[in-house]
Amino acid sequence: MDFTFTDEQLAVREAVTGILDGLVTPDRVEEVEATEDRIDRDLWAALADADLLGLAIPSTHGGGDYGMVELSILLEAQGKVVAPIPLWATLVLGALPIAEFGSDALRSELLPGVVAGQVILTAALADVANDIAVGGPGRPSVCAGSTDTGLVVSGTAFAVPYAHLANRVLVPVATIEGTVIAAIDPGAPGVTIERAVTTNREIHPHVHLDGVAVGPDDLLAGGDATKGAEVLAWILERAWTGLCALQVGIAEAAVAQTADYLNGREQFGVPLATFQGTKLRLADAAIDTEAVRVTAQQAAWRLDNGLPAAREVNVASWFAAESGQRVVFATQHLHGGMGADISYPIHRYFLWGKQIELLLGSPSAQLARLGRQVADGLRTEAVSA
Repeated sequence: MDFTFTDEQLAVREAVTGILDGLVTPDRVEEVEATEDRIDRDLWAALADADLLGLAIPSTHGGGDYGMVELSILLEAQGKVVAPIPLWATLVLGALPIAEFGSDALRSELLPGVVAGQVILTAALADVANDIAVGGPGRPSVCAGSTDTGLVVSGTAFAVPYAHLANRVLVPVATIEGTVIAAIDPGAPGVTIERAVTTNREIHPHVHLDGVAVGPDDLLAGGDATKGAEVLAWILERAWTGLCALQVGIAEAAVAQTADYLNGREQFGVPLATFQGTKLRLADAAIDTEAVRVTAQQAAWRLDNGLPAAREVNVASWFAAESGQRVVFATQHLHGGMGADISYPIHRYFLWGKQIELLLGSPSAQLARLGRQVADGLRTEAVSA
């Protein structure tokens, strides 16, 4: 693959970086974290005004017809400043699947609002992702029965990003025929939102469903349960790749801030950066960051070009979880006592990096899943031969 960005992609990076650098400061992030909803609405509006929220939405709904590579540029920029906005949840977990598999009615209802910054979307993927991580089939914990007018859904979806603000939540649902993905309105009768705060101080509520009615227009892929596993895999590959892109920005910013700190902080009359131990450890962190970057870019590129990407997404996820967490741990440690001070900015990168590791799944589980993929591939090749 060619890692060189096109002129359009460079323009996207310049635009989003300019907005984030102008509006996001450590003081501003701390201020937003103290609010009830924990979302920077001014920043969200600024991104919408710059036509950045619609990058990967079809032009028929006001978007730019771009893909995962461009979304990764946005997410990387967000990670650099750890901006408290539902970018991953809305654009990757929600808008991409609806644009690809949603009914005409669902697309028309929601996608123009995403472009305008008026609609927030998300998806409940924690249970199926955890099941797949340990070798399971990704069977949802939320279940449904059929009626003449659609489905009646019950169960609990845990840790759903920004569900307290979402206009719709995509929920994988187990039926007798298989898995379907339902776009559920959190304000519908039978839905209860239970507030939950995550490692990086975001709100990821638990969504309790008790006999929630879902019509045919609100089912992805027309509610065809035979396609449920395929749709779910499509969503998860992009969800994991988006997290990897976020981790790139987090790790890069943590390394840069640590380099500045080591150059400015003195011990025994000389900068900390002159000590071999600090230089070697930060160099290792920079190498780890580049490993996360190139594997994430490869996964995004393959997804955009319609190539098989399951292994590449898994490799990127392993690097983001293993190397990414190692970067944020090392950079916080190199700050010494300042790294433990929660009023000092570097601690926030550790929290975000750790949360991404938890969302992606443990590195050991990632390696086990990759091993299963390789073994399956070898068996397929042997049968073909």
